Amino acid sequence: MGFFLHVEDFGAACARMVSAGVQFLTAPRTEAYGRVAVFADIAGNKWDLIGPAS
Repeated sequence: MGFFLHVEDFGAACARMVSAGVQFLTAPRTEAYGRVAVFADIAGNKWDLIGPAS
């Protein structure tokens, strides 16, 4: 990934993005550093949405 979007509330950010039509390429998952899901922007760039672990 070339881009990272760090958020404080991963669940809320993910829900807002889905309701706005953002296309997620992976399901949210938990890693050692927190929660992460990959999404694409309107230009097709891949981003990691990253938030703290629950």
